[in-house]
Amino acid sequence: MTGDPDATVLAVDDEPDLAELYRVYLDPSYDVRIATGGEEALDAMDDAVDVVLLDRRMPDMSGHEVLDAIRDEGYDARVAMLTAVEPDVDIVEMPFDDYKTKPVTKEDLVTLVEVLLHRAAFDERSQEFFALASKKAALEAAGTTNSDEYEELLDRMESVRVEVDDTLDHLPARDAFVEVPGEVP
Repeated sequence: MTGDPDATVLAVDDEPDLAELYRVYLDPSYDVRIATGGEEALDAMDDAVDVVLLDRRMPDMSGHEVLDAIRDEGYDARVAMLTAVEPDVDIVEMPFDDYKTKPVTKEDLVTLVEVLLHRAAFDERSQEFFALASKKAALEAAGTTNSDEYEELLDRMESVRVEVDDTLDHLPARDAFVEVPGEVP
């Protein structure tokens, strides 16, 4: 497994066994923190956290509320919604970087973290483009493409694509979305 032992991942899920499983999957390569609720996640959050894996549906605070609080506090971590909730147009305005529907395999989780860490090196507009592309893919996978929100998302993607510098010209799309070179056992 590749990984960056200096990178910190915060895995947030209200199912303690699942949060612990994420730690087991990622611990060999990263500093992993876990939280089983929104308040606990915010207490565990600081500038050292590079990636947050965030459940959407939790009893004390929703993942959306936690995400908003993370962004309001100015943290620059990459955030992936990792949830059993099928995406709907409500995700279009949520400020996350990627969206994965549970269950996820160890390989899926490790790849997701690697991709998010890789994207963190990109400029802000490129990161925005990848976040919009992730939302588009999630909505398409859920069959939620017949809406004004989806059309607005496509328009925003095109607008950002035009503004993005040549970063994307030097990066094959599959590297940004599928995997980062490396070996997963």
